[in-house]
Amino acid sequence: MRTRITVPDDTLTRLRIALTVFFALDGFVFAGWVVRIPAIKEQTGASASALGLALLGVSAGAVITMMLTGRLCRRYGTHRVTVVCAVLLSLSVALPPLTHSAVALGAVLLVFGAAYGSINVAFNSAAVDLVGALRRPIMPSFHAAFSLGGMLGAGLGGLVAGALSPTRHLFGLTVIGLLVTAVAGRTLLRIPAPTPSQEVPRQTSAPRRRGTRTRGLVITFGLIALCTAYGEGALADWSALHLEHDLDATPGVAAVGYSCFALAMTIGRLTGTRLLERLGQTRTLVGGGTTAALGMLLGALAPAVWAALLGFMITGLGLANLFPVAVERAGRLAGPDGVAIASTLGYGGMLLGPPAIGFMADWFSLPAALTSVAALAATAAVIALLTRRAAG
Repeated sequence: MRTRITVPDDTLTRLRIALTVFFALDGFVFAGWVVRIPAIKEQTGASASALGLALLGVSAGAVITMMLTGRLCRRYGTHRVTVVCAVLLSLSVALPPLTHSAVALGAVLLVFGAAYGSINVAFNSAAVDLVGALRRPIMPSFHAAFSLGGMLGAGLGGLVAGALSPTRHLFGLTVIGLLVTAVAGRTLLRIPAPTPSQEVPRQTSAPRRRGTRTRGLVITFGLIALCTAYGEGALADWSALHLEHDLDATPGVAAVGYSCFALAMTIGRLTGTRLLERLGQTRTLVGGGTTAALGMLLGALAPAVWAALLGFMITGLGLANLFPVAVERAGRLAGPDGVAIASTLGYGGMLLGPPAIGFMADWFSLPAALTSVAALAATAAVIALLTRRAAG
C-alpha cells in the first residue's frame, strides 16, 4: 500500500513556480561561469589539455556528491537540500576568477561542481514528486527553465564580457543567486513535498529476474542521458573557445554561441510535451539524436561564424528532450532509484566530456574534437531505436 500526501492545487502551483525558479537559477549561474572560461584560461595560462583537466573538476565534484545528496534528500527533504545547495552554488561561482593556475582552478571547480551536482539531484527529485502529484508530463518544462536561465546567463555574459572583469561579473552572479534563493527558497521551505510513503516490498525470484531486466533498461536510458550530457557539457565548455580561436570571433560573439544553443534547447523543451504526445518517446529520442548529430557536424566544421551558430542551434533542438525523456523513463521504470542511476550516468557524460575534448583538441584540433559530440548523439539515436521494443 502507498499513500500520498494531499496538497491543494494552488499550493502545487506555487511549488511548481518555486522549483522552476531554481531550475532557471541553476542554468543562469552555470552559463555565467561558462562564458568567462576563455578569460580565465588566459588568466591561468593553461593549455587546452590542462584546462580540460581543470574543467574535469566541475563534473567530478558533481558525480562524487550525487549519491550523498540523495541520502541527504531522504533524511532532510528535497526542498531543504535544494535551498542549501542553491546557496553553495551561488557562493562557489565567485571562486574561479580568484585562481591563477590550472591546479587551483581545478580545485575550486571541484567545489563548484559539488554544489552544481547536488542542487540538480535535489530539485530533480522534488520535480519528480511534483510530476507524480500533478499526474501531468511537465518535466520538460523544468528543464526548459534551466535552458532559459542558461540563455539569459550567457547573453548577459556576452554583454558584460568587454566591460567587467571575470571577478566582478561572477561576484555579481553570487549576489543575484543569493537574492533569488532568499525569495524562492522561502516559498519552497514552507511547502511540504508531495512524496509517497516508502515501503520496501518483499522480493521473490520472479521479481528479482524482472528487476534485473528493469535495471538493464534503466542503465540503457542512462547511457542516452550520458550521450546527451556529453554534448551539453562540450558546448558549454568549448563553444566559446571554438568560435573565438578557430573562427576569429570577438569575445562577445563567442559568448553568443552558447546562448544560441541554450535558446534552441529552451524552445525544444517548451514544446517537448506536445512532441512526446505526437511522436512518442522512441521517435522523439531517435529524431532528436539524429538532428543533434547533423547540427553538431555543421557547428564543428563550418568555416564561418554564422554557420557554426546555426549548427549550435540545430544541435540544441536535437538534444533538448533527450535527457528529460531518458531520466523520466528511468524514473517510471524504477522510481527514484532509476532517476538517480540515469542522472549519475548522465553527469558521467559531463565528467568524460571536458578532458576528452581537451586531449583530442591537442592531438588533432578543436573542431575535430567537437565532432565526437555528433558521434555520441548518433549513438543515442541508435540505442533508442534498438531498444524500442524492450522499452515499450
